[in-house]
Amino acid sequence: MENSVQKLAIVSSRGHDDERATVAWTIANAGVASGQQVTMFLVSSAIDTVRKGAADNVRMNPFDPPMGELIATFLENGGRILACPPCAKVRGYTETDLVDGVEIVGSPALHALIKDGAATLSF
Repeated sequence: MENSVQKLAIVSSRGHDDERATVAWTIANAGVASGQQVTMFLVSSAIDTVRKGAADNVRMNPFDPPMGELIATFLENGGRILACPPCAKVRGYTETDLVDGVEIVGSPALHALIKDGAATLSF
């Protein structure tokens, strides 16, 4: 059996108004904790979750950690966050508006992960 790192790409389109946003971050953290190389690709209102300070006090489900904590933990443990350029632009965001480490890159970066064997999930 080949000893390669499993890759997971999670596409999230859910923002602060939908509990599935927290679910995506929770699953992303579990993936990193299990040793997978996990990349979040944020589109639509999901990009709002990584605007600096926006998720600090967001807690969609009382049984889950706050969203800001989930995002910080994901990054601290080696997760990668990519954000859709048109989705950022329509909101007036640049990388300086987003949590440190978030990259604004187009869908070719997502397709490269898929071509490299990443499993995908979508929320």
